[in-house]
Amino acid sequence: MKAIQIRTTGGPEVLEYVDLPTPVPGRGEVLVQAHYIGVGMPDLLVRSGRYAWMPPLPAIPGIEMAGRVASVGAGVAALAEGDPVFVSARDLPVRGNCYAQYICVPEHAAYRLPPAADLEAAACLSNYQVAWHVLNSATRGFLYDDILVWAAAGGVGSALLQLARLSGKQAFGIVRGAAKQAFALRQGAQACADSSTDDVAAAVQSWTDGKGVDLILDPIGGQGFGRNFDLLARLGMVVSYGILEGPPHPSYADALQAHFGRSLAVRFFSMHALDDAPALRKVAMDALLPSLAARRIAPHIHARLPLRDAAQAHRLLEQGAVFGKIVLDPR
Repeated sequence: MKAIQIRTTGGPEVLEYVDLPTPVPGRGEVLVQAHYIGVGMPDLLVRSGRYAWMPPLPAIPGIEMAGRVASVGAGVAALAEGDPVFVSARDLPVRGNCYAQYICVPEHAAYRLPPAADLEAAACLSNYQVAWHVLNSATRGFLYDDILVWAAAGGVGSALLQLARLSGKQAFGIVRGAAKQAFALRQGAQACADSSTDDVAAAVQSWTDGKGVDLILDPIGGQGFGRNFDLLARLGMVVSYGILEGPPHPSYADALQAHFGRSLAVRFFSMHALDDAPALRKVAMDALLPSLAARRIAPHIHARLPLRDAAQAHRLLEQGAVFGKIVLDPR
């Protein structure tokens, strides 16, 4: 089979298009032929050696794919050859192995897709898993009517907008650039600010009649993380779920303390909190798959590239040029 492999970490040039033996399913395993492979930020972290949960090298990167069962091993009962499935490396021992034409996984790690589900859209489900857990698990019963999404034109950002709209919440976005602003509005944002030209604080005050937003979702972190607390409503919460600009600077504690009288909250959320909680991961998939089949969620595909062009996909992501998702076609 063809696959992308890294033997050392570094820039996109370390992604090698290679021939490897096609795996054979053992007992309790299924062999999945990939039709579409999602490309996401964890893949870039693995490639560059910055991921805290690195697979051993040499490694095949990639955390998500959608395809069909090609063959089954002994003892497999719930899946059959030809079944459409989604595979997430979050259900595997290591975060990887999806940048390939075939993958062998335990039966429980292949989610059977509804017949009406589109395989290309299904390959983007990892973003929606994160978005679902940010909105539901990270908040742990927190009551909110509106959300503010930073990086709202990205894969997870656009998924957050769509899921918030489905649940009846008001969703606001923040992006950089007029094109991304228009895109976020199409994805379900009621309003969206361009941080390169707009006064974000003034925009939030205008959108909420001076109240501020109940819930802010921040994948950026970095030096500017403390700005969030000026934008929150009384008893509001910030969920940090990424570090695109590095970990939140410790000065955020001063910004939080400055609003002591409004009783604000912050949570740092990682999907790795669910690594040993397959039942919680399944709750999200059980909620997402019917919406996917009914087209109530619709991942935006920014680009479709052949598997051999994985390096180009990584370059596009690193340039901040992607709206929604890039998928690789390994066929």
